[in-house]
Amino acid sequence: MDRRFALIGLAFLAGCGFELRREPELRFQTLALTGFAPDSPLAAGLKRQIKRTPVQLVEDPSRAQVVLEATHEVRDRTVVASTSVGQVREWQLRLQFDYLIRTAAGELLVPKVELRLSRDMNYTESTALAKEQEAANLYGAMHSDAIAQVMRRLAAVKLPS
Repeated sequence: MDRRFALIGLAFLAGCGFELRREPELRFQTLALTGFAPDSPLAAGLKRQIKRTPVQLVEDPSRAQVVLEATHEVRDRTVVASTSVGQVREWQLRLQFDYLIRTAAGELLVPKVELRLSRDMNYTESTALAKEQEAANLYGAMHSDAIAQVMRRLAAVKLPS
């Protein structure tokens, strides 16, 4: 009896369309990343993700089929709430990343994309060290989100014939 219910449950899940998220399929063979700072965590994360695909990363943008050009990348934080004596109680962490996708000849495949991510974080000065670690973790999560969005955008790129 239990076996019958398990088989019915599996058949139901198979028919509902549930599928695990797969790596995006990129429709080009070579990619160049330009405009990134040398120590950019976004560039490092994108390189890691690209290495998981059959696409080859090239250093020279003129030899790539597709060029991802970073035009603006900033991490910052602003005070959202403070006490009457000026102690910070809440920060807003922000990641701003602007990029475009083009061919080596300069033809735009995806016009400028302005990616804005933010996270709010409570803050107390008595736990400043722990809060710095929390901020680093939140920035890491924002970088992961941004990389996933860029990879989905790259998967949607269609090269001109």
